[in-house]
Amino acid sequence: MSDKNIEKNRYNSEAQNALDAGNYSSVNNLTLPLKKPYDFYESIIAMHINDKSFVLEIGAGMGENTEFLLATGAKVCATDISEHSLGVIEKRFNTDKLITKVADMEKLPFSDQSFDMVVSAGSLSYGDNDMVLHEIYRVLKIKGVFIAIDSLNNNPIYRLNRYVHYLKGERSLSVIERTPDLKLLSKYEQKFGKIETRFFGSISFLTPLMIRAFGEKISTKISDIVDKMFFIKRSAFKFVLMAKKK
Repeated sequence: MSDKNIEKNRYNSEAQNALDAGNYSSVNNLTLPLKKPYDFYESIIAMHINDKSFVLEIGAGMGENTEFLLATGAKVCATDISEHSLGVIEKRFNTDKLITKVADMEKLPFSDQSFDMVVSAGSLSYGDNDMVLHEIYRVLKIKGVFIAIDSLNNNPIYRLNRYVHYLKGERSLSVIERTPDLKLLSKYEQKFGKIETRFFGSISFLTPLMIRAFGEKISTKISDIVDKMFFIKRSAFKFVLMAKKK
């Protein structure tokens, strides 16, 4: 079985369990230090979206980040390779502003220049990096914006952690191998001409210990200080990217 089908079956199973249980709510268990990049991701989206925007969300999952998009008043097309995950989204959000479509991000079933914005939260590694980049650029309108939050794969500590997840059967090998790195971000810059990036969490691996010692708020401040004081690109846990199509 291909890695793509392994991941599809995994997420279909998780979503089917949610559908069977009638539990469609999204639970955010992130601690404050780990939530910081997601708050920044949402703030960047908020700067570029309005109720006239048509937004494509790739790798939407069960709608963990779709709720924020819909709250802006924009029209959202949520896509995923897992049909059951999209079934959960349809149960969660009853609005004519939402469209769902089963779609492979390597070959999006949309015409060129269809969307004002494309967004991705942790999904870039679920397709061939070059193919996904091509498709994102293709379906964006001129002056359209691509905004993503994802993990960075340059820090050896985080790479080791992802490999452990693979050994435990929680991720397929191709997914951890395609986790974005600085070389991929350079490809986005070459394609779009210019990108804006911010990096987070050079000491995220210490978060559990810091929270026990100092609490969430102080731990968040410590993490922010370290990120600002040092050149953390290569050691970052997460990044947020914004690119505009010329």
